[in-house]
Amino acid sequence: MGIMAGKRGLIFGIANDRSYAWHIAKTLLDEGAQCLFQHLPDQTGKFERRVRMAIQELGVTDPWLMPCNASRDEDLDAFFDKVQQDFGTIDFIVHSIAFADRDYLQIGRFHTTPREVWDQALNISAYSLLAMAQRAVELMPHGGAIVAMSYYGGEKVIPGYNVMGVAKAALEHTARYLAHELGDVNIRVNTISGGPLRTLASSAVGGITEMFDIVEHKAALRRNIEGVDVAKTAAYLLSDLASGVTGENIHVDAGFSIVGL
Repeated sequence: MGIMAGKRGLIFGIANDRSYAWHIAKTLLDEGAQCLFQHLPDQTGKFERRVRMAIQELGVTDPWLMPCNASRDEDLDAFFDKVQQDFGTIDFIVHSIAFADRDYLQIGRFHTTPREVWDQALNISAYSLLAMAQRAVELMPHGGAIVAMSYYGGEKVIPGYNVMGVAKAALEHTARYLAHELGDVNIRVNTISGGPLRTLASSAVGGITEMFDIVEHKAALRRNIEGVDVAKTAAYLLSDLASGVTGENIHVDAGFSIVGL
């Protein structure tokens, strides 16, 4: 019996078998959870095939997998309605989605960010957490837990992270406000500030290769983070072991954030 035995929840953000969401799903499954999955919709089916392949690597041969673009209310409505129709209730949500135009994730480009790039980044990366929480309340009649993925660039300037850093700051404070209001219905909301991980998303950030070198040199553990490090913390936060933890942003970055220059 694992710490997530008997719990069912939603995983948003699996892109491939290197993404944080994939590592989190693996640990949750290993701990006994039932995971329901999302993929971006597209006419070619490319995203569904990629996500389905990654899920199969988790050992789930016939996953519950539905399309959902979290930037569209109609998609979220259809997704959560289908979850309720098929399962009735859920216990947790993993929010591991973010997006910003990679042309503006370059060192020296933040001051050139246009309004539409700003709006898109905050909509997909931060407002989507609020939108999911709105719909989750009805599906969590006995309480539950929500975890969202953040990064240190939401607290300090990371050159090249740019508008995504602003979006992560908004995400973290959105989680705090949600934690305060949803505490009345025993829904906990936390964020994890994970260290940089070699993923499709991180490859878009200018200077990311140098960041891996800096973390390995500066971090207290003298290494970069691995997906499983974050996944274990996510499992803790989503389990009853963290029953008194809400509104927190937990750094899982090998101690990078505690060390000054």
